[in-house]
Amino acid sequence: MKKILIIQTAFIGDVVLSACLIEKLHAFFPAAQIDFLLRKGNEGLLKAHPYLNEVLIWDKKNGKYKTLWRLLRVIRKKRYDKVINVQRFGATGLLTAFSNAKQKIGFDKNPFSPAFDISVKHSMGNGAATPHEIERNLSLIQSFTDNTIYKPRLYPSQQDWDAVQPLKSLPYICIAPASVWFTKQYPADKWISFIDKLPAHYIVYLLGAPGEAKLCEEIQQKVKRENIISLAGQLNFLQSAALMKDATMNYVNDSAPMHFASAMNAPVTAVYCSTIPVFGYGPLSDKKYIVEIQDPLYCRPCGLHGFRQCPEGHFKCAYLIRDEQLLETLMNVENAEA
Repeated sequence: MKKILIIQTAFIGDVVLSACLIEKLHAFFPAAQIDFLLRKGNEGLLKAHPYLNEVLIWDKKNGKYKTLWRLLRVIRKKRYDKVINVQRFGATGLLTAFSNAKQKIGFDKNPFSPAFDISVKHSMGNGAATPHEIERNLSLIQSFTDNTIYKPRLYPSQQDWDAVQPLKSLPYICIAPASVWFTKQYPADKWISFIDKLPAHYIVYLLGAPGEAKLCEEIQQKVKRENIISLAGQLNFLQSAALMKDATMNYVNDSAPMHFASAMNAPVTAVYCSTIPVFGYGPLSDKKYIVEIQDPLYCRPCGLHGFRQCPEGHFKCAYLIRDEQLLETLMNVENAEA
């Protein structure tokens, strides 16, 4: 039996996008033992995943390097056939290079790539030719599989589905208004203006982590409608994904909830402010829409990731988006279902 380890210790959305590897590896090697290494706090994403044998956790906050060396000892003892490193940073490169695996695989941009058995070119590309992140991830295993694209999936448990079922009695829309980065987050006043224009028969659920509850409560208090409920901090990752699955539409930023929608093949509208879809992290659902400013802006994009504040001080990449652009995607879905 093959023993395979996937390493992705970055953020929530990165873990979701790397789950495409689990799907494809299981399809090609159904008897393989597949393990996954992630950072502490993200393990709920892969809880009870049907194709995973074990989830290894790196507790970076409890002594980053002390726990790294401890983790390396664990990995070496397991004697994996293949270690597949999705990241391009030194710490996980070290784990890969000294993993004691028969085959070590990673991207050429990792500083430890000279020690890998397979080093794959990592390309961000440009324009229409930009590969999606899942294509980049899948390129790591193409040499021993094929070039077929497999999408990531999340697997809420029956308990997760049961937890959100009472919220699905009426048509609803999910909105995840927050982002870790200010310039990737559609402003609260823009969300409020948009929500007030939504058809009255929809329940609006605001989703987010416990630290985003204050923003969601602010939006809930300032909108004019009554049928809006903040669930921030009340649902775990997989419960949020299970709720998004049956929403008429999910409105998200360029952030983790967008990838939740992709992994559930749920309808999604992704609002892009400072970042752009060309970077290759866009939505993957069958019903997917991208909303962004309609005219070029000299300062956009201002970086691959977001910033704590707009470098130019005006945040036009967000404020020039119109409510009607968001409403149009809901109308498109409604018309298609009519």
